[in-house]
Amino acid sequence: MNQLVFIQNNKVVTDTLTVSEVFKKSHDKVVRDVKVQITKLHEANEQEWSSANFGESQYQHPQNKQWYTKYDLTEDAFAIIAMSYVTPEAMKMKIKFLNEFKFMKEKLQHPRVLSEKEQLKASMKLSLEATETLEQHNERLTYLENHMRIDGIQEKKLQNKAKSIAIESLGGMNSNAYKNVSRKVFSGIWRDFNNHFQLPRYSELPRKQFEEGLKFLGMWQPSTSLRIEIEELNRQLVGAI
Repeated sequence: MNQLVFIQNNKVVTDTLTVSEVFKKSHDKVVRDVKVQITKLHEANEQEWSSANFGESQYQHPQNKQWYTKYDLTEDAFAIIAMSYVTPEAMKMKIKFLNEFKFMKEKLQHPRVLSEKEQLKASMKLSLEATETLEQHNERLTYLENHMRIDGIQEKKLQNKAKSIAIESLGGMNSNAYKNVSRKVFSGIWRDFNNHFQLPRYSELPRKQFEEGLKFLGMWQPSTSLRIEIEELNRQLVGAI
């Protein structure tokens, strides 16, 4: 990414999409950090400062055409949000951001009168930069889409689907197998799920693969040895009756 800070409505700002990409954090988490700070500012009766430094807006995803929330941040707002980003690499990026803010403020406060030739050259440069910025913006959105994880609601749906499949495989919640090997079945479901999607844990599933995750769970079956164990346990209960 080339441009970290830009001028918008005669103010020098960055935005949460830029912060997300540079600090390698999901955009959802950066927006969440912003909302937490806005809530704290309101609790401190600093609504006016909050409104002046955090600008909520929308952006349209170039692929799914849906609209999502983002925030424009002034230098002070950026400093508050980035305060907790303290890794050595994050510290380097914060310094770059702050230097960019300083440079753009000076540029805004002391504009130089350009000659006609310089104006034409600057116009051509701005046109090129606008094209490059749009391309970078689209690349950033694609990156975010590919790395955005499932949310809490989607995670709950996966859990419910896994539970339903597990109960069905065990022969119901009142079965002997459920009482004895339900933990083994749940463990097998999530082990196979994580292996299939190459994940450390199912909650890390990319959002774009959510439907595929539901389909996998719907088609899951216990291993042959586990099915035999389930049948034997349930047969024992029938024999006892």
